[in-house]
Amino acid sequence: MLNNRILIVEDEVDIARLLKSHLDDLGADVALAHDAGTGMRLALECTWDLALLDIQLPGEHNGLGICEALRRKSPMTVIMMLTARSSELNRLTGFEHGADDYVVKPFSIIELVARIKSQLRRLDMLKSLEANHLATPPPAQLPIKVGQLRIHPDYRRAAIQEQNIELTGKEFDLLLFFASAPNRVFSRAELLDKVWGYGHAGYEHTVNSHINRLRSKIEVDTNEPKRIITVWGVGYKLDPDGFAED
Repeated sequence: MLNNRILIVEDEVDIARLLKSHLDDLGADVALAHDAGTGMRLALECTWDLALLDIQLPGEHNGLGICEALRRKSPMTVIMMLTARSSELNRLTGFEHGADDYVVKPFSIIELVARIKSQLRRLDMLKSLEANHLATPPPAQLPIKVGQLRIHPDYRRAAIQEQNIELTGKEFDLLLFFASAPNRVFSRAELLDKVWGYGHAGYEHTVNSHINRLRSKIEVDTNEPKRIITVWGVGYKLDPDGFAED
């Protein structure tokens, strides 16, 4: 975490300072904002590796507005939302605005810091791959084909029947992971570990929310999903029959 730049926008001063203290001890460069206006200004005037944004903030904007603006400015920034409300609707709303993850209060500081470290390790790995790609371009990855589904890993594009699908970064990662092993069933814990990079119990809602968002973009009928299938009591799988050629 040495020198990673982290923005915390949290109106509960004690929580913000405690988080900053833990992250400072790990070598991160941490900035605090306690209202939406300051948070928006800092989010847009600097480049951040990770942002922790409270949804409910005093001021003109809220955390979702900051999230949306920050995502437009910096697609690579990891965005984690902090909220005291745990309803599925709130989580989906956050993901629609570009959030990578959700943290529901009250939370364990130690566990949150572990999740932040995991997200930053993945970010550093992506940056390293990008730098190596620019220096010595690797062989092109062939598109992954599952029936009518085409995924281009190099360009991070996916299409069904040659119609591009607009996916967030995590939605693309999730679809790519499923398509790499059609019909294999993955538990929520496995998906958290492989796609998000952590496997803490109790955060399966992150997987559920992203599955729902992904289904809304690739299924013909979300009430009867045929492409990303729930295997009750186990997890999820990608069913190739759902993408069968006409």
